[in-house]
Amino acid sequence: MAEKQKRDDDKNGPPEKKLKPKDYKGVIVGMGNPLLDISAEVPADFLEKYEVKLNNAILATEKHVPLYQELVDKFNVEYIAGGATQNSIRVAQWMLQKPGACSYIGSVGKDKFGEQLRKSAEGDNIRVYYHEDDKAATGTCAVLIQNKERSLIANLAAANNFKIDHLKKSEVESVWKNAQYYYSAGFFLTVSPESVLLLAQHYHENKKTVLMNLSAPFICEFFNKPLLECMPYVNYLIGNESEAQAFAKAMKYEDDSAEAVAEKIGKLPRKDESRERVVIITQGSKPAAVYANGKVVMVPVPEIPADEIVDANGAGDAFVGGFLAYLVQDYPLLDCVRAGHYAASVILRVSGTKLSGEPKFKL
Repeated sequence: MAEKQKRDDDKNGPPEKKLKPKDYKGVIVGMGNPLLDISAEVPADFLEKYEVKLNNAILATEKHVPLYQELVDKFNVEYIAGGATQNSIRVAQWMLQKPGACSYIGSVGKDKFGEQLRKSAEGDNIRVYYHEDDKAATGTCAVLIQNKERSLIANLAAANNFKIDHLKKSEVESVWKNAQYYYSAGFFLTVSPESVLLLAQHYHENKKTVLMNLSAPFICEFFNKPLLECMPYVNYLIGNESEAQAFAKAMKYEDDSAEAVAEKIGKLPRKDESRERVVIITQGSKPAAVYANGKVVMVPVPEIPADEIVDANGAGDAFVGGFLAYLVQDYPLLDCVRAGHYAASVILRVSGTKLSGEPKFKL
């Protein structure tokens, strides 16, 4: 992304923003797996019982089925609207503070959890376009927290039943065709890769912007083929260090450092050779590796006192939301990264992705 001419804030004030009032409806569209998070702090033996690791995300298998009820029965759980892409879209909307700027597409069940997800998203001024499945329950995600780190086990249920036909309904089609920025977490590649590709191709053909996320090591390991099929259309690719390492392993890169992987992904083939791909690899409290303009820049993360951190659930999603909110306003790239760091810092201080008040981010 071309950097704007350096400004003198004291003299000229902030830059004119790309986002205009008439454009607030559907500037950003996200598509993914809407899930209701069931979050609780758990002991180490609970993680061991279900063979899950901290700082990781997996899809539930048969052995994980009893986990959800046991979590509810034995621990003090909290229900939070979730799903990686939906979290990012909610945070982007909160950072923008412009009702209706963000829309979201996904699949839920015709049940109370689905109603709760809709109510939560619309309460955050998101326009949701859910497919409602009458044969499956709304998806859930167990969020197991220990020492402020988290392990995610997603039971997609209705989210897994999304079909590309939903995108062709007139109301839904008008949303994704009119938006200028499209974001999807890699998790959705396990559900409907053809839907991800359909939107990516449309955005490429119309000179719009596509953002994707590596999302989890298992996406890079087991869904590498659909990920690579979409990659030529991706203008911005975001991931964390463990995902970068998994991608490097899948691609047989010798160097799996954040800096090296960011550069490698940035140089993968692009459909539009006139637009450079920007790659951002976050590393928790360590500086993020940002590949752009043929080089990698490390962007520091503002320090957060340990006693202020509640849990890490949703912090990565929040980074994307903050980054996206400033990207659509045409701020310089590194300022967008700093906005992402700020949004993540807000979510680190709360349980899940609870949003309240107004953002206090200042460049």
